[in-house]
Amino acid sequence: MPGQTLADVLRAKGLRLTAQRQLVLEAVLDLGHATPEQIHEKVTCTAAGVNITTIYRTLELLEGLGLVAHTHLGHGAPTYHGAGDRGHVHLVCHRCGKVDEVSPDVFTDVRRKLSDERGFLVDIGHVALFGMCAACDEEDS
Repeated sequence: MPGQTLADVLRAKGLRLTAQRQLVLEAVLDLGHATPEQIHEKVTCTAAGVNITTIYRTLELLEGLGLVAHTHLGHGAPTYHGAGDRGHVHLVCHRCGKVDEVSPDVFTDVRRKLSDERGFLVDIGHVALFGMCAACDEEDS
């Protein structure tokens, strides 16, 4: 959506811009990685009457428009983030739940090896790796 506003994207699809759609997109972008419940909590700080069903429907619409994407970072609800033109690897801390991201380039050697040895072409997309963040590891030391 470079150069285009949410209103432009919606209008191109014959849809209208609503306050709820704008608030949900802003919440996703502000939070970085968030569950629908976390997005709902942020949106209701501004618009108390927005229910969780509206959040889910809006996230589905925004994902269909290519503005947000979701990934599963465990057994709970999916996590949403702004859609970009590149995939990324999520680093999820088991202890505190912090989510960070790195470039899929960290898998360059793995991709090459699987391609060479197995003829398997890896599509990283949005991968989640689970472990412990530096802050939690420091607490253990």
